Amino acid sequence: MNVVFHIDELAKWSETASNVKNLLKEPVEAKIVVLVNGGAIKGYLAPENQSFISTAGITFHACNNAMRANKIEAAQLPQNVEVVPAGVLDLIELQAKGYAYIKP
Repeated sequence: MNVVFHIDELAKWSETASNVKNLLKEPVEAKIVVLVNGGAIKGYLAPENQSFISTAGITFHACNNAMRANKIEAAQLPQNVEVVPAGVLDLIELQAKGYAYIKP
């Protein structure tokens, strides 16, 4: 099973983390991507999100357009975050590869 969780609102980080952690508790093999764009991109810098961002088994993507709009440099992001050119395009590509789309 492949799933992409989409965060575009800063307030949705906590709910997304909870959803992902609940999925990880289930006895299923899942490839999980968390794609962050829009104003939610600031969540990558928030201390309260760092333990979630460091969770093993999750791939994190950051929209370069959102980073540019919010004046965030790649060097400011946690090491395991992959910068993608455009969050919307990333979502389209992941869904085309069969990823289920979840937007908490």
